[in-house]
Amino acid sequence: MQPSQEPDPARAAPRSSLSAAVADALADQIRQGVLAPGDRLPTEKQLTEMHSVSRAVVREALARLKSEGLVTSQQGSGVFVDPNFQKNAFRIVAPTPGDNQDLEHILELMLSIEVTAARYAAQRRTEPDLKKMRQALVGMEYALINDKLGDEEDYQFHQAIVQATHNPHLVALNDYLEANVRRVIRSARHNTARRYAERMAAVQSEHQAIFAAIEAGDSDAAGRAAEEHLRNAADRLRLFQAERPAPV
Repeated sequence: MQPSQEPDPARAAPRSSLSAAVADALADQIRQGVLAPGDRLPTEKQLTEMHSVSRAVVREALARLKSEGLVTSQQGSGVFVDPNFQKNAFRIVAPTPGDNQDLEHILELMLSIEVTAARYAAQRRTEPDLKKMRQALVGMEYALINDKLGDEEDYQFHQAIVQATHNPHLVALNDYLEANVRRVIRSARHNTARRYAERMAAVQSEHQAIFAAIEAGDSDAAGRAAEEHLRNAADRLRLFQAERPAPV
């Protein structure tokens, strides 16, 4: 009999979560001055060894840092901390527990972006775009049937919508929000889902309504469905914040 092995967390975790963790660790070093403006970051090989992740994860993490204006790459030389990152970096810090005003501001921003993306996706989506959305929906359905959260499939669904806009700036902004803000909402979903299974069925229903409107090419309906989904997601997040035990 082969001895049992502990699961490798790096393999179990979604790649998007791993890349976000690596990006956060590097961003913290930059903002704390451990890596100063102009400093060269460790090589991809060094970063894979330091964080026990694949090169694909490291490259995604570096792409996130570039989208935040923290680093810049020089062909043949490597990746460096942007000398001007404090001047040109647009940053949104995830709200801390209890910071309701900041949370509301972020939700307003996400609402405007999600609605805009859904409307443009309905106008511009291609059959390959729709295929990606269908695959994500099927993946989420399968996850629900098997009492799983479907976090990665949820991410893929929203990413497919933004990619269907065929607007590179919306795609880049979505990547930034995924790295810095969406994880807050995903955390609320993760923490409430196991106690309130009916909420997950509602989330899936909202996703299906967005997809149906995009597939039909109805930009107005897509925008309305996306707005309803984001407002409901905001309500779920507020509920999670209210139910969270107060810090001791």
